[in-house]
Amino acid sequence: MNILVTGGAGFIGSHLDDALLEQGHEILCVDDLSLGSEDNIRHLLGNRNFHFHRMDITKGNALSDLMKDKNVQCVFHLAANSDIQQGAVNPAIDLERTFMTTYKVLEAMRLNGVKDLVFSSTSAIYGEKAKAIPEDEGPLQPISLYGAAKLCSESYISAYCHNFGIRAWICRFPNVVGDRSTHGVIYDFVRKLNQDPKRLEVLGDGKQHKPYIYVKDLVSGILFCWQNSHELLNVYNLGVDSETTVTEIAEIVVDEMGLKDVELAYTGGDRGWKGDVPFFAYDLNKVHALGWSASRTSNEAVRHSVRMFLANRKK
Repeated sequence: MNILVTGGAGFIGSHLDDALLEQGHEILCVDDLSLGSEDNIRHLLGNRNFHFHRMDITKGNALSDLMKDKNVQCVFHLAANSDIQQGAVNPAIDLERTFMTTYKVLEAMRLNGVKDLVFSSTSAIYGEKAKAIPEDEGPLQPISLYGAAKLCSESYISAYCHNFGIRAWICRFPNVVGDRSTHGVIYDFVRKLNQDPKRLEVLGDGKQHKPYIYVKDLVSGILFCWQNSHELLNVYNLGVDSETTVTEIAEIVVDEMGLKDVELAYTGGDRGWKGDVPFFAYDLNKVHALGWSASRTSNEAVRHSVRMFLANRKK
């Protein structure tokens, strides 16, 4: 198939490019490089089935024109503001980078008769829930602007499916870790310890606990849902059955860096920043019944990602 991947030079998008190319598809990678990087896709630039287009999809008709010129058959839409904390600093960023990118993708698909959309959503749409959450539970009350923009995007996708015959797969996933990541708790802890190997500031009380999924597991889950579910609107939680505390992540980073006697200095409170959800767990029964599960636990995903991150820094 001719597949367009928005945000295809980003952390998750570049791993998705790899997997789709391995399946034999032709990939049109679209990214404005505001968060993505050509380093993430440099190894693909010589592949005759891979084509990179630097583009801000919110501007003009370039995205629609590309869909028409290249006979796009399916879109994997990952372009978004993935730095949740930035939304609290600049509220417009999630409107422009998370919601408007979705609207532009949907309109370009409608105008060009492209019928299949795979959308990367998030656990942040659920807000603060005290128990494991199935896909159809509401009300949905996100507490971050990122989560709100993703929820708005899901609503528009649902409406476009029912009004214009688009078929969609919405994959909601929690914290994602792995190589090529450019921000997040692992990135922050390594940076802080490089500055001071004896003291590590930890936002909150360290008891925040969430599932962390390894990026290649996530990509396998996205592709599995896409290839094995066939409703008009297919919605799946993707994640792992286990969780990791922030303190555990700090201890794993300290251990993998070979440091000793590091003071963990907590800033206090039950969360790291406004919009941060201190606890989260998924109900994964639906995707497990479909036949998919992750290969690594949350702690295994974190430790492997720390090792990959530190190894890549030495290159």
